[in-house]
Amino acid sequence: MCGRYTITAPPDVMRELFGFGEQPNFPPRHNIAPTQPVPIVFRDGAQRHFLLVRWGLIPSWAKEVPASLLINARAETIAEKPSFRAAFRHRRALMPADGFYEWKAEGKGVKQPYVIRRRDRAPFAMAALWETWATAEGSEIDSCAVVTCEANATLAPIHHRMPVILDEKDWDAWLDPATPLKEAQALLRPAPDDLLDATPVSTRINRVANDDPSLLEPATIEPDPEKPARPKKQPDTKQLGLF
Repeated sequence: MCGRYTITAPPDVMRELFGFGEQPNFPPRHNIAPTQPVPIVFRDGAQRHFLLVRWGLIPSWAKEVPASLLINARAETIAEKPSFRAAFRHRRALMPADGFYEWKAEGKGVKQPYVIRRRDRAPFAMAALWETWATAEGSEIDSCAVVTCEANATLAPIHHRMPVILDEKDWDAWLDPATPLKEAQALLRPAPDDLLDATPVSTRINRVANDDPSLLEPATIEPDPEKPARPKKQPDTKQLGLF
């Protein structure tokens, strides 16, 4: 799954890369969490647009905000799941990012967080779905979910799922509602194994209030106190033990 991510590229870099017309002033974020405002890029006609939405999709037909947050949508089932199928047909989007976090269970201790980024540290686009939900009072809330797939070889030792990272050449096809659904779903595959790397970081990332560049600094993985260390091999002191 994807539950935290980062956007640190300057707004002008994001605007040039994603080709939207707006000029947003989105500050660098190092620990974006569900329910917070996040940027998406969607298509209206032939134009791409920037929009801030709530991370945690609210289906348009919902009578109230779901108790459980729909922050991720499984690629394998988005065409059938009632919560996602309308958005998959009509409201596909890109979620700009330059990193995301995942946690690995290390024995019985605290889970070790990792930041996952492109090896060249360039921004990328996660596949997303978005919806507009109308409240009983008539106001509207725009919201989104990240599409996830099976992990590639780089991520599999950490977690079995990962966000879909779309190749730039596939952005137009994903955003275009006219793209046949089978073709759109075929784009939802694991990233190439050599695209990303994973770096252990501090458990400070676990606290949403922490949002600063130091979160990306590499951390030393402490040994699991429940797991005894392997004893060192003792040298052979016998007379014939030369090697």
